[in-house]
This record gives sequence, C-alpha cells and structure tokens, in this order.
Amino acid sequence: MSVEEANQKVEGKAIAAIEKNVQREDDEVLHRDPSYFQYYTQLQHQQNMLQDYIRTSAYRSAIVGNKDTLFRDRLVMDVGSGSGILAFFAAQADARHIFAVEASGMAKKMKVILDAAKPDNGIEPRNAFLADRITVINSKIEEPRLLNLMPQVDVIISEPIGVLLVHERMLESYIYARDKFLRPGGAMMPSSGTIHLAPLTDATLWNETITKARFWQQRSFYDVDLNPYFATAFDEYFSAPVVGCFSPTSLMGPSAEHLVDFHTVSMADLKEFVIPIEWEIRYTGVMHGMAGWFDLTFYAQPSAQHPFTVAYPTLMSTSPYSPATHWQQVRLLLKQPLAVNAGQVIRGSISMRANDERSYDISGNFIVLDLEESAQLTDEELDELISAQKSRSRSAVWHLHEQVYNYSYIGETTEDPKPEALNLYMPVDSLLAESSANPELPSNAISSIQGVTDSLTDFIVTRSAASTNAPESRASNDASKDNRSEPTSAAMEL
Repeated sequence: MSVEEANQKVEGKAIAAIEKNVQREDDEVLHRDPSYFQYYTQLQHQQNMLQDYIRTSAYRSAIVGNKDTLFRDRLVMDVGSGSGILAFFAAQADARHIFAVEASGMAKKMKVILDAAKPDNGIEPRNAFLADRITVINSKIEEPRLLNLMPQVDVIISEPIGVLLVHERMLESYIYARDKFLRPGGAMMPSSGTIHLAPLTDATLWNETITKARFWQQRSFYDVDLNPYFATAFDEYFSAPVVGCFSPTSLMGPSAEHLVDFHTVSMADLKEFVIPIEWEIRYTGVMHGMAGWFDLTFYAQPSAQHPFTVAYPTLMSTSPYSPATHWQQVRLLLKQPLAVNAGQVIRGSISMRANDERSYDISGNFIVLDLEESAQLTDEELDELISAQKSRSRSAVWHLHEQVYNYSYIGETTEDPKPEALNLYMPVDSLLAESSANPELPSNAISSIQGVTDSLTDFIVTRSAASTNAPESRASNDASKDNRSEPTSAAMEL
C-alpha cells in the first residue's frame, strides 16, 4: 500500500468517525449562544450575505483562482460554514475533501443540498460535483471531541468577519482552528485583515443623534419631567456606533491602519489591542467623530503552495471609496466635536477590548496638535498633554455590540462633490493647485478595461503610461483607498 493510499484510508476512517460521533442535536449545540446561532440558522440572513456580490465574488476568486496553487487534492476545513458556499467553492477548486464545521441549524439545511448531489433512484443529481466531497460537522469548532477525531488539514477557509473586522468575535474560532487543526505551513484564507480608522466630519448625523438625546430633556411630557434620564440617554446615544455607508468626502484625512495577520496573531492579541493614531488633517473644519472599515487579503504563502505554481492574491475592501458591502462602514461619534485646521495632526490611541457580548468596548484618547509641536512630543508627554488640555483633546467610549443603523446615504448627488459642501475647507495653495493650467494625469489612472473570458466579475485593468510599477491588475470590482486622487480596487486580485 502506498503512502498516499494509507493516508486516504486514515482520512476515510476519520470521516466515518466524525459522522458517527460528532453530529449533535440543535439544542445541545446552541444552548450557550442561542440567539446568535438562531440568527444564522435563518436562510434570509444567509441570503443577505450571499447576495453581497463583493464578498461572495472575492471569496470565489480567492478559492477557485488558487485551484492549482493551493486547493487541488488538499484537505480543507470551512469554519462557520453557514450556507456552505465556501465549502462548495473549495469543491469546485478540486479539494480532496472538505470538513464544513457549522454550529447552527444551518448544518442540517446544508445536508439537504449535499443529499441532492447524490444519485437517487434514477433522479438526476443536483450539483453532482459535491457528492461525497463534504462532511458536515454540526458543532462548534471548540468542541473538545473534535480534537481526537479531526485530521490535520492543509487549508482553513472561513468568513469570520463582523463590523470593523472583529465584531461577533468569530475570529477567535478561526484562530483556534488554526492552532488545533492546521498542518505546519498550511494556509489561512483569508490570510489577513486590516482595520482602518479615519477622522470624520458629519454634522447631519451628529445633529440627529443629539436631537434624539434631547427628547429626554422634556420637563412636561404628559406632565412628567424626563430630565433625570437625559445624562444616561446622552451617554447611550453617543456610545453607540452607527453602521451604514457615508460619503468619502466626509473623511478629513487618511486612515490609521491596524494589520491582523491570521497566520500569526494570538488569542491574546485579538482580545485586547491598541491602535496608535496620527491623523494628518487635510481640511479646516469640525471633526464629529471617527470612521471605521476594514480590508481582507487572501494570499497563499509559499509554504502552502503546490510546487511550481504561482499564488493568486485577492484584496477585498469595505472602504467608503468602494462599492458597498453588507458590512458597510461604521461611524463613532464624539460627544463634543473638535475644531481642527488643515495641516494639523491628531495624535492619540484607540483601545479595543473584547467583552462578553461577542463584541468589543472601544475607547479613544487624542489631541489636536500643530505639526511642529507633534514632532517634539514623546508618547509619555502626549498622554500628559491629553489629560491636561481638555479644550483641544477628546476622550470617548463606544460599545460595538450596541451598534445602531443609518441608511440615509444613497450616493453622491453630484459627480464631483466638493468638501465645502460639508463645511470642510482646503488650504488656499491646495485649492489654487486644483486649477493648474497643466494638471498631471494621476500616476495610476485607468486607461482601459478588458473582460476576462466569460466572467461577469473579473476584468483586466490597464494603467496609464504614467504609472510606474503596476501596468495591469485583475479586479472584481472598483476603487478603494483613503486618498481621493488615487482610486484602487475594492476586490482586486493582485
């Protein structure tokens, strides 16, 4: 018996043992997180994610695009499989076998589509490529019994992402699976995520929020004085992150970034981390809060690739410069807005700590400084200055699990929105430079777009001759970056 045949025999026994010993009744699986798992049992919520074409096409590009490089003949684990769509993509990419781990009642529903893939009394199978390729495991990945049943896998795929990357804390399950079930040198898809935080002006949203809070200032609401509630209401409304899309014009400067490498990040790193802030302010105006979003990168490192193959990287962005996803973006408002001038710097930090609500408590401390003043300050002096100078510093707390929703933004009302429409004012020299007699072509301007085979989502983007380093790239949708003059791709296969 060859080594390959021996391995396949061991895998077959493992699959049979899993199917016999790990299938659970819903109430046994769900008793610790009933509302969370019940939400994802409903097909309407699975549909909401599947119809997010940015998300779904990026994952399919990352998986099927790495068919020969990473997935062919490999053992794959799908953590939090949900509808099973990622496991189905892995089957399309010729994975040898896929273990679809799903704790919610979607596990039973997934089996319906897998059963339909098998021939049955002469009835033509549906999705025949799925037949006997996927083992559904109705369990949390942290279930101890899995440790003695599951084999090591070559690739772990998952969509463990929430608002601002980390909400719902599914990333911890993804990392647990890595530590327990991924072979040395194996691949994580996605491979990393980046949190972006940027200064924001949004007078409309701030005014809406304070108006809601002022409801509790009424002194005779049906002859009842509601004022005792006001302080609590004020704290509550301004500590609630607001999920929804917004105009990228409302960003006052580039974002601060925090990279989370899924191959190396530890559980402790996920449960508490600090993001240093040093925002360069581009407009004079009023900062009402902070905007947040994230990017995902899919890259198979060389140790995971089949020999003599080339990886097919993919980037997906939820930036306000990109087409909207079901995650949208998030805005975190200050109780007291902060006046800033173009050319100044806002320095400080954002701390994120995991809580028991499957989410995070976020705290921020920062101060506005002149550029020269900032250059002379150490971090210790900065902390002292933030505490001492309240007129130009702000501290805030937000609770990510208490998020509310605002869907008022429906896109730009003009083709070229100007910052002054949001009471943001450019420096005079920057304003005059806009009217230069010989404006330069942006270095990465797109000169042509060409379709790729029969795909509805992939196309070749060719840059102008002025571009120095990137003649072309493969993309699944359009533009994303902090710099308005430098559009890039929101789901780009790099």
